[in-house]
Amino acid sequence: MNDPSPLTDAATPAEEKLSLSTKLAYGAGDLGPAITANLLGVFLLYFFTSVAGLGAGLAANILMIGKVWDAVNDPVVGTLSDRTKSRWGRRHPWMIFGAVPFGIFFFLQWLIPRFSSNPVTNQWGLFWYYVGISILFNTFYTAVNLPYTALTPELTQDYNERTNLNSFRFAFSIGGSILSLVLALAIFKVVQGNPAQQYLVLAGVCTVLSVLPLYWCVWGTRKRVTVTERERQASSDGTEPLPYLEQLGIVFRNRPFLFVVGIYLCSWIAVQNTVAVIPYFVVHWMRLSQETFTQVVLVIQVTALIMLFVWSRVSKHLGKKAVYFMGMSLWIIAEVALFFLQPGQTALMFVLAFLAGFGVSTAYLIPWSMMPDVIELDELQTGQRREGIFYGFMVLLQKIGLAFGLFMVGKVLDGSGFIATVAGQEAPQQPESALFAIRCLVGPLPLAFLLLGLGLAYFYPITREVHAEILLKLQERKAHHGKSAGPEASEEI
Repeated sequence: MNDPSPLTDAATPAEEKLSLSTKLAYGAGDLGPAITANLLGVFLLYFFTSVAGLGAGLAANILMIGKVWDAVNDPVVGTLSDRTKSRWGRRHPWMIFGAVPFGIFFFLQWLIPRFSSNPVTNQWGLFWYYVGISILFNTFYTAVNLPYTALTPELTQDYNERTNLNSFRFAFSIGGSILSLVLALAIFKVVQGNPAQQYLVLAGVCTVLSVLPLYWCVWGTRKRVTVTERERQASSDGTEPLPYLEQLGIVFRNRPFLFVVGIYLCSWIAVQNTVAVIPYFVVHWMRLSQETFTQVVLVIQVTALIMLFVWSRVSKHLGKKAVYFMGMSLWIIAEVALFFLQPGQTALMFVLAFLAGFGVSTAYLIPWSMMPDVIELDELQTGQRREGIFYGFMVLLQKIGLAFGLFMVGKVLDGSGFIATVAGQEAPQQPESALFAIRCLVGPLPLAFLLLGLGLAYFYPITREVHAEILLKLQERKAHHGKSAGPEASEEI
């Protein structure tokens, strides 16, 4: 196959096809981050408050402190990966050397060390332990996941092929999330009567499953990346990269990027807020077991996995914006109904989980499929490709969405009079104020973010036709040997 350069060849993007092995290898790179992120999103806050014995307020602070570090960590790694030079390319070295520490610090988050017989002293010891591990884990998560996400535009330029490539990525991503929940159900059933041991066994198994696929991704995409890296270097005009702050200014002057950021952030906060509160909603409001809330999340994610491929095909005919509107509309119906759901309506709860999966699928697929188009617009305007900068902020916002969702749940629960579960004892009866707060967190709050995301998607300016025009202008620039930014681009988009 004749591989066109993602920098210099926009002439034949419609004919460009990636091999199945490349797509599978690329998709595998998101398996480990998905497994770890899903376990942290679904179980960590619940683990802190109901197994480790931390108060909801302290638990929420741990999650937020770790993500504040990401405000520095993510953009820095993005810039460094853009500037990395090696025989493995710009992105692969980060994945190769970051994979093992990424697994180690994920595992350490599920230990419950004992620092003192005094409950207050022990609480603060646990607090600082989890803060330290969280910072280290987030550092290595960024080191492997951010360069991985920046591989997308280096593998293909084709508009539809990128959507298809992201379908493989999120098939592995949601598949990893599903796998983590299936493993949780199995391990919780086998290891009974000791919640701390349950989570530790689950963490050990998932650590191994998270690290190994990263090396599959590197191995399976290395040839494609090596070819495009050589072409990128050959087409470079030798100019020094812009200073970091100036690059940030250019990034945030990219109007479509701001829309994508808003769409993604609204969608992701809604996802993480819902996932974080479901354990409390199922256990305390619906009065069902921990196993049941795992099954509810499983239904959402299995549906989302199946719908990834459906939405990908629909997107080719109707466009990304139309798909986003259809998926979000179904999810909004589910969120409204969850608020009014009553104990005993278990079957309806699973129906609503199924309906929510339609929307969650578009929240994964559509914003990430928009990102490469934004990067090409930036190339047209500036003459440089800065995938790491753009993806750095997207990954940062993904983590902020996760942290904000968990932080918000923890703080609202703490302020509503929620009673933490003492390790080894049955969940206590919660006051009416805490139950009402749980219902608001699972329904009206994510609904507000979904409606805001729909408004931003309506005004998103890069359609299929606009993207084709961007590629045509990049092709013309190549033909005329012009490396400088085209001033007409910023006027039209």
